[in-house]
Amino acid sequence: MNIRRFVAALAAFAFSAAATAQDYPTRTITIVVPFAAGGPTDTVARLISQSMAKSLGQTVIVENVAGAGGTIGPKRVAGAKPDGYQLVLMHIGISTSVSLYRNLGYNPQTDLSPIGLITDVPMTFIAKKDFPPKDMKELIAYVKANKDKVTYANAGVGAASHLCGMLFMTAIQADLTTVPYKGTGPAMTDLMGGQVDFMCDQTTNTTPQIKGGKVKAYAVTTSTRVKSLADLPTVQESGLKDFHVGVWHGLWAPKDTPKPVIDKLAAALQAALKDPNVVTKFAELGTEPVPAAQATPAALAAHLKTEVEKWGPIIKKAGIYAD
Repeated sequence: MNIRRFVAALAAFAFSAAATAQDYPTRTITIVVPFAAGGPTDTVARLISQSMAKSLGQTVIVENVAGAGGTIGPKRVAGAKPDGYQLVLMHIGISTSVSLYRNLGYNPQTDLSPIGLITDVPMTFIAKKDFPPKDMKELIAYVKANKDKVTYANAGVGAASHLCGMLFMTAIQADLTTVPYKGTGPAMTDLMGGQVDFMCDQTTNTTPQIKGGKVKAYAVTTSTRVKSLADLPTVQESGLKDFHVGVWHGLWAPKDTPKPVIDKLAAALQAALKDPNVVTKFAELGTEPVPAAQATPAALAAHLKTEVEKWGPIIKKAGIYAD
């Protein structure tokens, strides 16, 4: 091909890509959730997808791609065609996976295009209804005294519940028997059924079970009490100083997704976070949307970088890795 034909072909390709981005979207968009249906991240995704669909004028569906602590879904989207039709909604685990997995298979900072932050969810310590401890202080003492018998449930290596449990065990200096699941939904089912003793999970998943009296609640992991669960003390109030963890969620597309497409998705996300239905539902689940300034590609990119740098040394010190 001579130079003139090459330049002409390149120009035609650029024009075609721009036209495609301008017309976007023309068909159904899929948001991949890296965990089982019924979990907290799935709940956030379904609320957001319904509202984003209104702004985008196309159906937005949620597809659950569970497994490997939430790493399969992001990896699939990282390798997808960068046209804006496959997205991934993931939580804090996307930042910890960089240090947790020796063979992650993708780099969230370079293989995905950020769209924006969504929410920062508090977590709660809960247990099966007949678990002996009456409050968080008793829970800490009981777990330390029975560390060889107590079972702690989580949604898999790298999941938010795993991270919270790791910090808790480090704080009380006790290694517990952990029972990993393929998502929080199955873990919650077994907890309510009495097959495992306790867990730490996001308010988006635990609030309905707490208010429904299906589990025993002990404390929230934020530095201040949560309005929707005002009777629950913080972990810090219960004796573990400086214990704080929240689970932020973000939305990404494959790398090299055209900027006009990313801009349309970011605008739809920002509109969704102002949707009265989303705001109300988030409040019922013990959380709230992030401010508009954080629901941007730049804000999510900066936040992810900070979180990767924050959790890396903690995970390395704990010596917890997965293949």
